[in-house]
Amino acid sequence: MNKILIVDDELNMRLVLAAMLKREGYEVASAADGFEALQIMRSGRVSAVVTDLKMPRIDGMELLHRINQEYPEVPVIMITAHGTVATAVEALKKGALDYITKPFELEELKNVVSKAVKTHNLKENELFLPPEEIERVGIIGTSQSTLAIFDAIKRVAPTTTTILITGETGTGKELVAEAIHRNSPRKNNPLIKINCAAIAETLMESELFGYEKGAFTGAAITKPGKFELAHKGTLFFDEVGEIPRDMQVKLLRVLQEQEFERVGGLKTIKVDVRFIAATNKNLLRSVQEGSFREDLFYRLNVFPIIVPPLRERKDDIIPLADYFVGKFNKKLDLAIQGVDDTVKDMLLLYQWPGNIRELENLIERMMLLAKTPLITASEVPPEFKANLEKDFAAGPDDNKTPFKDFVRTHMEEVEKQMIIKCLEDFEGNVTKAAKQLGLSRKGLQLKMIKYNLRK
Repeated sequence: MNKILIVDDELNMRLVLAAMLKREGYEVASAADGFEALQIMRSGRVSAVVTDLKMPRIDGMELLHRINQEYPEVPVIMITAHGTVATAVEALKKGALDYITKPFELEELKNVVSKAVKTHNLKENELFLPPEEIERVGIIGTSQSTLAIFDAIKRVAPTTTTILITGETGTGKELVAEAIHRNSPRKNNPLIKINCAAIAETLMESELFGYEKGAFTGAAITKPGKFELAHKGTLFFDEVGEIPRDMQVKLLRVLQEQEFERVGGLKTIKVDVRFIAATNKNLLRSVQEGSFREDLFYRLNVFPIIVPPLRERKDDIIPLADYFVGKFNKKLDLAIQGVDDTVKDMLLLYQWPGNIRELENLIERMMLLAKTPLITASEVPPEFKANLEKDFAAGPDDNKTPFKDFVRTHMEEVEKQMIIKCLEDFEGNVTKAAKQLGLSRKGLQLKMIKYNLRK
């Protein structure tokens, strides 16, 4: 039987809470303040703690801090008459699972305690899979950053914890969400995806919650929303920072209560949904600017996962390129073996503003242009070369001269090999080679003199 510890300095409140929870089948222990609560926790197993905020000796915030340090697997629910957004957000910031305010309904308490017990039980039975045993769902890489993402997935996937994935566009945030779902106990139930930036503001509510027949002009049938479709599964909100502010209040309620009403409906619908959000925005800055609710941010940001841009995980570039070669060989019925060393150097030196999506598109394009089983510098698009040169023209700081020299030398060697290969392809025809390289005939001749290629 799951044991719930009630901590409140008011005897009547302890008695009411105990009676309500015992009727729901829980074992209950009570304490008058945080000091007594810690003594009870040291003497036996506790599944969840429901604590008041204002108490003598050790108050609710200090108790929360102590539990997070000594019993991190035990979720804490704050219950207080001082139910301002500020105190609620502060509790969530410090690690509380949830909060409810006095006076409260039995149903609200039941839902919050049930969620806490499930979280505790899942943490106790958490599956710590080694990275090689995780179903990676197309996430490729061996860099320390990617291994850290695998570690985060294996830790959080078996739980019901809400997750916020952040990263630039094209870094693979959706793949991380898929991997979490596929490695969770919900993997046989739906993973419903919704792109908040792609839905008109006027349609957002009906898209999320559904609508009843006749709710508005054109509502000829009753239609379930995304939350209903995701029941017992996972709901992935991409670009969550684009949700209109008035909808954020309604989303906050569903996250807290796991219940809602369809547009035009009176019946309350209960769901069991695991929530994952992703954004390429700095949501904390949006909170400071007033476009995103602070309490919603902390509801979402329970377990943050940061996906770094591709330029910060260079070790993943070549494995990703090889993966895409294999992928497009199947899709396009080709037999490309990979990229040559010169192209690899170019891929590693590029800054990848479009991240993995840009790399994928580049590989597909080069494979379609390839004349041999190995992709060479002549298949690299002119605009990619131009962007590469711009990156180096900007250059690093002046106090990093050795690095600038290294880059310059490396680029010159890449350019030389490209010219040699192009001249070979066109059997020494300078005019055709210059056109292929995007140079004038005279410009190519000057570079051939520079690199001693006149012969």
